[in-house]
Amino acid sequence: RLCPEDLYCRRIAHSRAELDRLSQDQDFLQDWTMRELVAEARERLGPLLPDRKYCLRIPGPLGGEYGGDNLATLSLHELISVSGHIARQIEDLPDGAQVVLKVVD
Repeated sequence: RLCPEDLYCRRIAHSRAELDRLSQDQDFLQDWTMRELVAEARERLGPLLPDRKYCLRIPGPLGGEYGGDNLATLSLHELISVSGHIARQIEDLPDGAQVVLKVVD
């Protein structure tokens, strides 16, 4: 599962049967689809253009809120790239570590 808002990518099933079982779990489906958050993003930002995805400006592990002014859109390529880059930089930091986020063009 690629989860850019939480800066991780993990295997969630080892077989199609496991994935099918997961897809019956309502808690999993709610987390997977994020319907409420998608609805809020669509209301605030409008419908997505081709190859754009709703995202969090500041990822959850860095203190970003799940909604409101922290919602944005980004191309799928940029979203995966940026999320992976940040995740690699902070992967060994302990919870609560201070992080300075620098955006360089």
